[in-house]
Amino acid sequence: MSSPAQRAADGLDLSALDAITDAVESGAGLPEVIRAAARALDASLVLVDRGGTVLAAATRSPADERSLLAGGAGVETLDLRVADAPVGALRMRARSDPSAGLLRLVTTLVASEVERVRAPERASEEALAAFVRALMTRELRDRADILAHAGELGIAVDDGACMIVARAHSHVAAEDGWRQRVLAIADRGVRAVATRAVAVLGERDDRPGAEVVVLMPGGDEALAARTADALARELQAALPGHTFAIGRSRIASDPNDLHRAASEALLAANVAEGDAERPVLAFEETGAYRLLLSAMSEDPGELQRFYAETVEPLVAYDEQYETDLLQTVEAFLDADGNVAGTAQRLFTHRHTIRYRLERVRELTGLDVGSTDGREKLSLGLKAMRVLGIAHRGGPAREAGAEAGRVPRRS
Repeated sequence: MSSPAQRAADGLDLSALDAITDAVESGAGLPEVIRAAARALDASLVLVDRGGTVLAAATRSPADERSLLAGGAGVETLDLRVADAPVGALRMRARSDPSAGLLRLVTTLVASEVERVRAPERASEEALAAFVRALMTRELRDRADILAHAGELGIAVDDGACMIVARAHSHVAAEDGWRQRVLAIADRGVRAVATRAVAVLGERDDRPGAEVVVLMPGGDEALAARTADALARELQAALPGHTFAIGRSRIASDPNDLHRAASEALLAANVAEGDAERPVLAFEETGAYRLLLSAMSEDPGELQRFYAETVEPLVAYDEQYETDLLQTVEAFLDADGNVAGTAQRLFTHRHTIRYRLERVRELTGLDVGSTDGREKLSLGLKAMRVLGIAHRGGPAREAGAEAGRVPRRS
């Protein structure tokens, strides 16, 4: 006897769809809809949302489900869209060969049901994201307004709150919905420790990668630290081939200080991005960078100008010629201005270090041999980190540096 999918493919009937439409019309829920879809397609199915979270499954065994999620042999991924907007995906391993027409009908029905079921949840997510962003941009300034908006969303910030900013950078090919997946993993990580914490995607389109902002109600500093650590562990375990930077603020005891807490978390994340050995950083651990926080908040333009007058030519040169002038300056300053120590840190000959430092002087007009030059370059590097400017210089290739020059600053 032929399967429902084969009969539908042969054009005999489409009765296989009846169970799906019945499940949709009766409001039986996504699990029943997916079970009906699996029967119609004669396939094992797993339904995931945009972030990769499993919403429903119809498989022969737990091992079959794990194989579908891992993309095992014979697994096909069917994107689910409503009006060109992605709502999720079906992972399918078919036992027969359903027609393209049947697949289209089934995925359309499933996508519509996902959109209907998840719409209220997404509206809540959007309201939550808007609230967090309003805190960060100071659109919400009045204490009463902050408490009122938080209360409507079920968030209690009366006793204080902490902000955490996490960034993920992919070093492998990223799939559609990658940022939503980062958000789902981050949310899972923080809620495992702090059940009242909420996570939203950041809205900084000028940065590569994904940024997640966490608002953690309560005044428990130790719990905030554990939450940031748990977030890092979850991201590292679930996203191999990625690097992360996580910044944590101090506790804001007054709701009016939540904007300050967000700035602290951003600053700590910016500094952590420049330190591969410390991917999780609290604001208190940022050292001298803390002195530049008020400049970042009150007059970022002045900080930007100082960066432009000091290390920006080095960033531009490194990106253009794939050199490592900026890293050399950092290592030189860390070695207390010692050329031999810098060469040891970078596994490079002393003559090469001297050549690079001379090029630094030509490009910036700052002499690393003088106290004033070193101080300005050090502050320029700090301004770069505080502003969250990524350095994308490649491996040092000194020979290529002779092909041209970034214009010297007057």
